Amino acid sequence: MRFSQEEKYDTIRLVEQSELGVNRTLKELGIHKSTFYGWYNAYLEGGYDGLAPKSSNRKQYWNKISDQEKQSVVEVALEHTDKSPRELAYHITDTFGWYISESSVYRILKSRGLITSPAFILMKAADEFKDKTRRVNEMWQTDFTYFKVVGWGWYYLSTILDDYSRYIVSYKLCKSMKSNDVINTVEDALRFNGLEDRKPKLLTDNGSCYISSELNDYLQQLDIKHIHGKVNHPQTQGKIERYHRSMKNVIKLDFYYSPEELERRIRQFVDYYNNKRYHESLNNLTPADVYFGRANRIIERRNRIKLQTLKNRKRAYVKSKALTSPLKSLNFN
Repeated sequence: MRFSQEEKYDTIRLVEQSELGVNRTLKELGIHKSTFYGWYNAYLEGGYDGLAPKSSNRKQYWNKISDQEKQSVVEVALEHTDKSPRELAYHITDTFGWYISESSVYRILKSRGLITSPAFILMKAADEFKDKTRRVNEMWQTDFTYFKVVGWGWYYLSTILDDYSRYIVSYKLCKSMKSNDVINTVEDALRFNGLEDRKPKLLTDNGSCYISSELNDYLQQLDIKHIHGKVNHPQTQGKIERYHRSMKNVIKLDFYYSPEELERRIRQFVDYYNNKRYHESLNNLTPADVYFGRANRIIERRNRIKLQTLKNRKRAYVKSKALTSPLKSLNFN
C-alpha cells in the first residue's frame, strides 16, 4: 500500500502528538514501525519535501477524503465565511467529530473558488513580553483605544486582556481616558474572577492615566504589582495592541450613531474573539478554552478523533479494494 506525501506527514504529526506511545499508535493505524521510521528519517533529512513519493503512478490512497466529506467542508465554509481554512479544519473536528487537515480544507475550497479573505483578520503575535506567563491571571495587559460616534464625539475603550490565554477579561466604553476609568475596568475584572488572595500583575504603558497617583494608590491597596512598559518601546504591550488594532479593522467598517450601537458591536466582537476564534499561538484553541482550563481535554479529544478518522478511512479503502478485487484476499485488523 502506497502512502501520499500528506498522509506520511499527517501520520508523523499524529505519532508525535499522541499520548498512546509510538508502538501503540502505529499498531492502531496498522503501520509497521520500520515503515514509519523510514518516513521519519526522510522527514528529518528533507522536511516535508523528503516525504514526496518516488513515483506518482498511483492515484488512489487509503486516506482519500470522500466526496461526502468534501461537500461537508464546502457547506461549513459557506456557513462560516469569517473562518480561514485553518479555523475551519479545527471547527469541523470540534463540532462534527471527524478530522481533516488545514491543507485539505484549503485545496477543497480552492478547487471550488471559495478562498477569500476572511472578515475577521487578526494579526499574528510576533513580539511578546520577555518573561512569559505560565498560567491564567498571572498578568493582565490593559490599554485604551478610541472610536468616534456620529453626533456624539469620541469614546474610549478600556480593555483588560489576560496575558497567558489572551482572554478579554473585562472592557468598558468610556467618555474619557482617566485613572478612574482604568480603576473601574480593573474592578470589573476582579469581580469577574472573584480574585482575592492571588492578584495578577498589571502591565500598562506610560500614559498619564497609568502613572497617576490615584491608580498607583488603588493598586497598592489591592496588592497588585504594576509593571510599566518601556518608554517608546511598545513590544511588551504587543498582545493587547494587536487585539485593539484587529478589533478596529472590523468595527470601523461601519458608522455608529449612538454609544449603545457601538457597545453592541464591540460585545459581538469580544464574544467572537474569546469564544469562537481559533488562535494559532494557543494550539488552535480559543482564548476561552485556555482561560477556563479546557485546553488539555480538547486537544486529547482532537487526537482521538484524528486517529479514529484515519482508521475509518483506511477500513473503507481496504473494503473497497476487496470488493473490486474479489480474487485477492485483504484483511484489516
